[in-house]
This record gives sequence, structure tokens and C-alpha cells, in this order.
Amino acid sequence: MTADGFLGALRQLKSAQKAGRGAPPYSLYVNRPLGRVLAAAAWRIGLTPNQVTYISAAFTFAGLVVLILAPASWLVGIVVTICLMLGYAFDSADGQLARLRGGGSLLGEWLDHMIDSVKVASIHLAVLVSLYRNFDLHVGWLVVPLVFTIASAVHFFGMILVDLMARVKRASAGLPTPPLEAANKVKTLLKLPTDYGILCVVFVLLGAHLVFFAVYTFLAVAMVGYTALVAGKWRRDVIELDAVRPLEAERIS
Repeated sequence: MTADGFLGALRQLKSAQKAGRGAPPYSLYVNRPLGRVLAAAAWRIGLTPNQVTYISAAFTFAGLVVLILAPASWLVGIVVTICLMLGYAFDSADGQLARLRGGGSLLGEWLDHMIDSVKVASIHLAVLVSLYRNFDLHVGWLVVPLVFTIASAVHFFGMILVDLMARVKRASAGLPTPPLEAANKVKTLLKLPTDYGILCVVFVLLGAHLVFFAVYTFLAVAMVGYTALVAGKWRRDVIELDAVRPLEAERIS
């Protein structure tokens, strides 16, 4: 893929945007377009995808450090939200920049997933510290971010593992990856409570302690429920993959 300056890169990224199947709403309708702009800008100034990944990590973990060390106020919540949203947007930009440059590398994919795995757990542990330091809660409520950590980690690992197993199975059978379907709006909206982007935005409520904690707890419950449901689907997918033969693999998605 070639690009002629910022606007050319932006046009090519928009035309090559991957399908939204499986993506939750903030990621699909907000984060990817933001990432597209950042990827085009990164292309224009000559950044590599791995450099963009490091920028993403810097914004994300700067936000978490502020969350841990600063008082839980409205201003701190706004700062944390901006840092996390920028970190997430750059997380989308690295993959889009890789496509613009003609494809990514295994090192880039590994780096991206490694940083994501740290982020998935550390954001809730940062919330745990902030709750302990700033909120007037019974100590028993501190289990909420711990449960959220477990559910998020299981969801992230399960999603990556099933995708990897499907790719390996198809490759071993010598079959191409089936094309991605367009986003289903109903399914997309149902995933709203499990959207990492929504979690980023929720920190804007940090100054209203009880409101923030109530919304955060709702998202934790939603993540646990969604992970339990999707784990059953993943199990069925893996059973189908086990039974795949070359002529049957095309129907597995």
C-alpha cells in the first residue's frame, strides 16, 4: 500500500478499513476513526508501528500512574480519561499504520499483545489502589476490581487463543481465512458494557465517588456475564475446529 501525504494515507486507510465483526461500539465507531487519523499522521512523520505501540503504552500507563498517586477528583478523572483514550487510539493506530506500510511483523504483533495483556490487568489494579486510598467503602467492595481483573484477563486470553487456534488449523489444512463479515449493529450494541473504550470514558466520573463506583461495578458484572457466555461459544468453536477437514474449514468463522 502506498500513500501520498497525510490525506492520501487517510483515504487509503479508510478504504482498507477491516470489517467490524466482533468489535464493540466505542472501538468500532470512535476508536478506529481516531486511530486512522493518528496512523496517517504517524505515516506522515515517518514513525514505525512499534514506535506507535510504545506511544500507546506511554499514554496508558501515564494515566494509570496518575490514577494511583493522585486524589480521586474531577480533574484527575479528566486527565486519566484523556490519557487512556489516547493510549487506546494509538493502540488502534499501530495496526492501521502497519497495513499502510504493507503489513506488520510477528514482533509487532507480539509487542502489541504483550502490552495489551499488561494493560488489561493493571487498569483494574490501579482502580483497586485508588479505591483503597480515596473511597469510603467497606473493604469487601475491593473485591470488585479483583473480579474485574480476572474476567478481563480470561476474556483477553480466550479471544486471542481461539483466534490463534483457528488460524493454525486453517493453515495446516491449506485453506484461506474466510472474509470478515460486516458489523451487526445489534450485537455491537450488546457489547457496550464490555467495551474497553467505555471503561476509559467512565473515569471522567472519578470525582463523584459513588457514581463512579456504581458504574464501574456494573461494568464488572457485565464483563463477568459476557465472558461466561462467550466461553461457551468458544468451546463450541474449538470442538468444531477439532472436527475440521479441509472441505469443511471454510464454514468455521
